[in-house]
Amino acid sequence: MTGRYADVVYVTSGHDTEIRLTLEAMVDLVNALTDARDGDAADVRGLLHEHGFTRANGASAASLRRVESQISAMLDTLTALATTDPDPTWINGELAERHITPSLTAHDGAGLHIHWTPTSATFDEQVVADILMALAQEICDHGTERFGTCAAVNCDHLFYDATRNGSRRFCSDPRCASRTHTADHRARRRSS
Repeated sequence: MTGRYADVVYVTSGHDTEIRLTLEAMVDLVNALTDARDGDAADVRGLLHEHGFTRANGASAASLRRVESQISAMLDTLTALATTDPDPTWINGELAERHITPSLTAHDGAGLHIHWTPTSATFDEQVVADILMALAQEICDHGTERFGTCAAVNCDHLFYDATRNGSRRFCSDPRCASRTHTADHRARRRSS
């Protein structure tokens, strides 16, 4: 290694990556379900499959409805992560309602990772337990400082900032950043 910036390799543990991926899935699920309150349909199966929940495609409609129902019941607390630390008793209460049985597993081409539910768990039990455990670990490690609300006008979506310098300002919808940057550019041109 020559010491140049481009030669520096940053390594995170697979566990950190798993937490990040699960929290990103949670944020997108929270945003989709929040939008569903306004009449937009949430594609829970597609969203979870896109985020690496390999059992999503084969999950029953009932199991997907239970994911939607359980996360919807938590929406107020989860959307508030950008501004408020959740009460640990809330997380403990949610975890106490789940059958948490950690085990190491490797499947579907994924490396060794932790499953928080027994192999007999339904898909919804697995998803909700994974989300709650990732959230609990994130809050212990970083509080809620990595959660934010989109800076775009007319967007109140939650985001999870996994950047090294905490510079994220927008949700995962690329239109939010684009509209904001375009409006800022036009405002600068008008003022000059």
